[in-house]
Amino acid sequence: MLLIQVCWELAQVVLGLQAQARLGVIGVLLLLLIGAGIRARHARVAVAAAVVFALLMTQA
Repeated sequence: MLLIQVCWELAQVVLGLQAQARLGVIGVLLLLLIGAGIRARHARVAVAAAVVFALLMTQA
């Protein structure tokens, strides 16, 4: 269980750094919105933010 949590946090840090390097503040805010949507169980918000993030990452 601890290994899964460590891997999840490491993935979040890596994605955050990659988003910040390529997209700046907008990428980081989208990642935060995805995480907040998942924690609050708002699937539409999380999916919409993930789609926008994916589109921006393909353009970067």
